[in-house]
This record gives sequence, C-alpha cells and structure tokens, in this order.
Amino acid sequence: MDAARLFEEHHHALCRYLWRFTGDADVAADAAQEAFVRLLEQPPRAGSERAWLFRVATNLARETGRTRRRRWLLLLHAAGRAPHADPPPPPDAALASGERRGRVQQALRALSAKERMALLMREEGFSQREIAEAVGTTTKSVGTLIARALDKLAPRLGLDREDPG
Repeated sequence: MDAARLFEEHHHALCRYLWRFTGDADVAADAAQEAFVRLLEQPPRAGSERAWLFRVATNLARETGRTRRRRWLLLLHAAGRAPHADPPPPPDAALASGERRGRVQQALRALSAKERMALLMREEGFSQREIAEAVGTTTKSVGTLIARALDKLAPRLGLDREDPG
C-alpha cells in the first residue's frame, strides 16, 4: 500500500465529499485527516482502499455530528450549570497585554535559534536530555544555554536577574 499515492489520489475528493456531507469544512478536513491516519495505522485489504477511506471518514464525520448534538443538548438542558466564559478584558488591559506580548516576542527573536528553542522547550516542561537532543548539544550545556538566554532576555524585558552568588 502506497499511502502517499492514496492521499494524492483521494484526499481532495474525500474532503469535497465530506464537506458536502457535513456542511462544515472544518469537520470535513478533520474527518479526512483522521481517516488517513487510521489508514496508516490499520490498512484495509488491497483494492478496497478508496471505499474504506470514504466509509471510515463518513463514520468519523457522523460521530462528530452526534458528539456536537449531545453537547448542545447537555448545555441546553443544563443552562444554569453550564460554565460561562470570562468576560472580555477591558480595552486598556487588552492593549497592555498585547504590548507585553509584543515585547516578549521581540526579545525572544533576539536570541539565537538554539537559545530560543532551549528556553521555550524548558518552559513546556521538557527534560534537559530532551532539550539536548532537539537542540543538538549535550545535556551538560543545556543549563548554560538556558542561563545565557535568560541573561539576554532580562535587560530587554526590564527584569533584574538576581545574582546567584
């Protein structure tokens, strides 16, 4: 089975079919993508791939529709218990937040690619070993890389790093 060939031959038609079937382009794209993932995980017998893809994708789209209806009904019948979103922030707070985000992004862009990658991976909870593998360095130098990145960020963000000594 050549998955790339099957994707090339059937993806567009499958998405078009699912979009017509569901009326929702996002649901169609998600169902088509998941169908191809399942094709890779558990290929159908040779010669039946196209029909299999359409059947699996249709079932996935139907399940998405059922899930959406169940959620809607639950929210409809439990309106008093349904969680509500936080109110939008006042315009001045949203502006300040956007400005802070811009300063941080600009400061991050000033770091080298390795420094930025190491720092952001650390913030996402990666181990030093995982960071070292991703960045292409040793685990011993990850700490130095992160410390150097923080030292470069601190003055750009107006933060005073505490002296460790």
